[in-house]
Amino acid sequence: MLQDPVAAPAGSPRASDPRARSALPALVHDRPAATLLVDLDRGEVVFANLLAVDLAPDLSLPVSLEEWSRRASLQTPDGTLLEDGPYPLAVVAHGEPARGIQVDAERASDESAAREALWLIGIPLSEAPAPLSHQALIILLPLRQEEAVRALQDSAGDLHARAAFASELSFAISDPRLPDDPLVWVNPAFTRVTGYAAADVLGKNCRFLQGPDTDPAVVDHMRTALREGRTVADTLLNYRKDGTPFWNQVVISPVVDSQGNVTHHVGIQADVTERIQLQQTRDEALAEAREVSERLQLLARVSEELAQHLDYQDAVRALAETVVPALGAWGYVTVTSDRGRHERVHIVPRDPARREDARWMEENGALEWIGSSTVLEQVMQSDSAVAPQARDVDVAASRAKTPPEIWERVDRLGHLGQVLIVPLRARDRVIGALVLLDHAFADQTVETASHVGGRAGLALDNVRLYLRERAAALTLQHSLLPEIPDVPGLDLAASYLPALHRAEVGGDWFDVLPLPDGAIGLAVGDVVGHDLRAAASMGQLRSVLRSYAWSGESASRVMGRLDELVQGLGMADMSTCVYLRLEGSRLTYSRAGHPPPLLRQPNGRVRYLMGALSTPVGVTNLEAMPEEELELPIGATLVIYTDGLVERRDRSLRHGIDALAELLARLPGGLTSTQVRDALVGAMTGPDQEDDICVLVVRRVEVPEDGDAPDDGAR
Repeated sequence: MLQDPVAAPAGSPRASDPRARSALPALVHDRPAATLLVDLDRGEVVFANLLAVDLAPDLSLPVSLEEWSRRASLQTPDGTLLEDGPYPLAVVAHGEPARGIQVDAERASDESAAREALWLIGIPLSEAPAPLSHQALIILLPLRQEEAVRALQDSAGDLHARAAFASELSFAISDPRLPDDPLVWVNPAFTRVTGYAAADVLGKNCRFLQGPDTDPAVVDHMRTALREGRTVADTLLNYRKDGTPFWNQVVISPVVDSQGNVTHHVGIQADVTERIQLQQTRDEALAEAREVSERLQLLARVSEELAQHLDYQDAVRALAETVVPALGAWGYVTVTSDRGRHERVHIVPRDPARREDARWMEENGALEWIGSSTVLEQVMQSDSAVAPQARDVDVAASRAKTPPEIWERVDRLGHLGQVLIVPLRARDRVIGALVLLDHAFADQTVETASHVGGRAGLALDNVRLYLRERAAALTLQHSLLPEIPDVPGLDLAASYLPALHRAEVGGDWFDVLPLPDGAIGLAVGDVVGHDLRAAASMGQLRSVLRSYAWSGESASRVMGRLDELVQGLGMADMSTCVYLRLEGSRLTYSRAGHPPPLLRQPNGRVRYLMGALSTPVGVTNLEAMPEEELELPIGATLVIYTDGLVERRDRSLRHGIDALAELLARLPGGLTSTQVRDALVGAMTGPDQEDDICVLVVRRVEVPEDGDAPDDGAR
């Protein structure tokens, strides 16, 4: 019947149609009405759709109207059984009262005692051809508000008009026993919805409602269901007589006789265009919001990825891996040197199967191929105010300019419809480009790529500047640290390790100073801060301490004079320092807020040099600095360090010192100072090193007969 019907498209709305002109604004139109076909001569229900079956289950048709009403437990609002009231079902079937009546019925579920409120309407089919002219439709519409009833009562007119207007549903009946299953009856609502008069459509199959955008798959689905004798419910795009499209929600049910033969198809239709359009508007808004969110997430990922990489090549690779698959079928990021020469490139395909082609291109002339692109160079040299634009790829010209072995891979990567070149702008110049290829680029993709280019250009430039500053910082730092002298009777080794994630100059330092009186001065310090001020302060402190130590004064006096000068001249912010004076085996030391040196005895026991502690340099004015004295026997090893070696976010300073002492005690005997240093630093540091580290290892050894210090390799 009804047009070789349809299946509801994905995302079809289920909200009620909000038309203000509706006489029953509270009718639930997202659920079809329960429908009965009644034989008026016999007073029997000969057909019930699925919803009607739910109201009176386990009944075999045909069945008398009274029995159906009783099994459905139809009552008037005051609780009177419908059959005992003034309008039993047989009277309603004849169209009385014209406006219908309100009833309620038991719900199919036993979980609740609540009843379903319904509006009951009878529509005699007196104008239909025989035998339908002796039948009637009974329609039970779900209600939600009493206002709906009053609105319906105000809508008086002739019998069919009132019923159709009340339900806002159009009904049609077809006869599948006739050739092409033609329509044999339609109600006035059908005319109002479709624009076709009854005379225009009776005797025709309802496929005349179909048009160019009607989904044939939905039509096939409905046709199959009807051929198999099943009820079908679908939503499809139909067309009115004037050619305007509308979304038609259709439920078609077969009517069978006592022998099980299908005699008619009963169709209920509802115009749900506004509902569909509202849902489409919502879907479009959600899609737009989702797209904006994805764009923002991509920008955030770019910033996050680039912030994690302090190696330039890693940063270029991370940018390409993050952006290219999100915006194009394949592409690459290229960066240039200060002279404008392409020096790095990373090619990324969205399809993992093409990864090998991309890798081959990188290793076999991709930089030269990219550097020969005049279009790329023009974009990179263009005015910064010019927004990126997608360009059509001239495949023939590109092939002619590309080496055959490179073009073979380019052809495999494919998607040579358009190219989008986005310059990566730094503070003072273009440092590279993001190049994307695909069949075509939407405006939103171009806009997103432009934002990515601006953000990524600055981020990559930050990495480049960081590497430069870090290299300069390390050069300056090491220039301020001394060469370790050869000292007879001592095996010395030292290390300075900058923080792994900082470009600034640190304030950690050490010194080994052979003194004129034959003693050896040892010092390790740490100036607070990681900037040029800290480095300058470190250089000043080291120079001042050296000059006081050179005079041969005691460890406490050297530290006291250093503290006085720092406070008097404001030379530095807070700093810690430990100074030790070694004369033969006699060791004296003084600490200004510095972690305790560790002394490993020849027997392997470790001692903390916890004494001689005062406040950090420059903090308070002490009358005298403390000092302690001990013996440093031959075979003993002294470890002096800054807090960066032992302190971490997940480990306190005290726990770090204990861990260092335990490690020192476990080392085998006989190790050189270099071996001890490497073992300690290797075990105590990691990839997340957050602070500068300075370590000085001093091992007292026998003096060879030639008087030279032992050579244990690089220090």
